[in-house]
Amino acid sequence: MRIFALFLVLLGLSYSSTTQAQFSASRGAQHLAILRAVVNYKIDDEEHVRDIERLRENERFNQRVQRMLDRLQNTRTKDSRNRQVLEILENAGRDLERVLR
Repeated sequence: MRIFALFLVLLGLSYSSTTQAQFSASRGAQHLAILRAVVNYKIDDEEHVRDIERLRENERFNQRVQRMLDRLQNTRTKDSRNRQVLEILENAGRDLERVLR
């Protein structure tokens, strides 16, 4: 009987850690979605429309941005650069969520 109770406790602990990991991943995705929504909204801001259009037409700028993007990967690797960029983006989304609440 004690072994069965111990098994149930261990099963409950493993389930809670799995649930926490899923919730944490979900929060990260939420922060990325918030960041994307705010960026998409603010990119059309009247103050910046002309500047954004100039940048989109600037070939040199576009090449520089493309070189930066080429250094990233959208795979789940343990590359420190990818992890660092993702953390920055998630933190920005979290900060925006706090400000806009």
